Amino acid sequence: MSTPRSHFDAVIVGAGVVGVASALWAQMRGQSVALIDPAPVGSGASSGNACTLATYACLPVNDPSVFANLPYYLFSNDSPLALSWGHALRHPIWMMKFLANCRATKSRQIAQELAALLAHADAGLNPLIEAAAAEDLIIANGQLTVWRSATAADADRAGLKFRRDQGIPFEELSGAEAHAMEPALAFQPARGVYYPLARHIRDPLLLTQRLHQKFTELGGQTIAKAVTELSDEGAQVRVHLGQDDVTAARVVLAAGAYSAQIKGGGAEHLPLQTERGYHLIYKDLGHYALRPVGWVEGGFYTAPMAQGLRLAGTVEIAALNAPQNPRRLDYIARKGAELWGDLPAPDATWMGCRPTLPDALPVIGPSPSSSKIIHAFGHQHLGLTLAGVTGRIVADLLEGRQPNLAIGGLSAARSFL
Repeated sequence: MSTPRSHFDAVIVGAGVVGVASALWAQMRGQSVALIDPAPVGSGASSGNACTLATYACLPVNDPSVFANLPYYLFSNDSPLALSWGHALRHPIWMMKFLANCRATKSRQIAQELAALLAHADAGLNPLIEAAAAEDLIIANGQLTVWRSATAADADRAGLKFRRDQGIPFEELSGAEAHAMEPALAFQPARGVYYPLARHIRDPLLLTQRLHQKFTELGGQTIAKAVTELSDEGAQVRVHLGQDDVTAARVVLAAGAYSAQIKGGGAEHLPLQTERGYHLIYKDLGHYALRPVGWVEGGFYTAPMAQGLRLAGTVEIAALNAPQNPRRLDYIARKGAELWGDLPAPDATWMGCRPTLPDALPVIGPSPSSSKIIHAFGHQHLGLTLAGVTGRIVADLLEGRQPNLAIGGLSAARSFL
């Protein structure tokens, strides 16, 4: 039996979809790579998402409408956003930075950064899907967004114009046309938009596992341990695992919402918080939706998947380790019944933590604490969509090469306001 390696070209910390995609890209480029995470591969937020490759989703949560709707968001039981007041009071600077990024000029700058990154999303993910023989998990049937009220649809006109200006293809639909695309909807929308190039994943967890399997076949090593600290030792970076440390020429910190808990990586100095998301699964109702459906006023997605019908979304600003909030699950179930008619009790529920910075942009690039440590976290609602292009950028940086797209706006050294 061969002795396990203790030194690698690259160590990837975090086995969510972003970490696994980064590991596979680097391994495909011929590097020796270790992927380290105490949790099972893909078991966190990567498994509980809305299943959608949302290449059209360039408009951030930071939107000027937040100011006008803030009382409703904070105090209504019917709001898609929930806030833990205790958590907000413990992190007032983060909340102030989030609101500052909702100004019209900042929101548009953020949208432009996201649009530029999303334009490369498919090119980053498709080679990994092909390498992992995961084409059977990808459904190319577009995505439908609906508004129940004409007032809400009119309020989003500027956002649609921005998407069109970025070259994102979509078709505007009447309420009748939208309902004809999804005849199981319990109400006829006032308006709809169809994104024909959007795709969705039948099983996000299985996709991450397939990518990991290919990584392993190519010689990648996986270590199921917790990383407590990273230390730049000059010629290498030491990855502290307790009694069995490993070293690497470079380390990628891709631990999502947990990245700031690892000492020495630089993330502990960044305003990284969580947007907690929830989902419900109805295993016998997968036929209700023909494609992912986003209901704007409801603040959630419905997606048909291998496990059934998944209702996923909403935003809860709360601590990383706070218990599951049953009111969020009740909200999704209640709104799901408005969208699809009477629903049975869900067969499964889930809560996960999206890694979020106050400007809704990920951090991708060198850590301020060490040029040998690369950050790749903070993808908020777009981890699945952006995993492939993030991994490709990471592989370029590991090789000391300039990526083929500008990433200066994603730097950990940005102001975050």
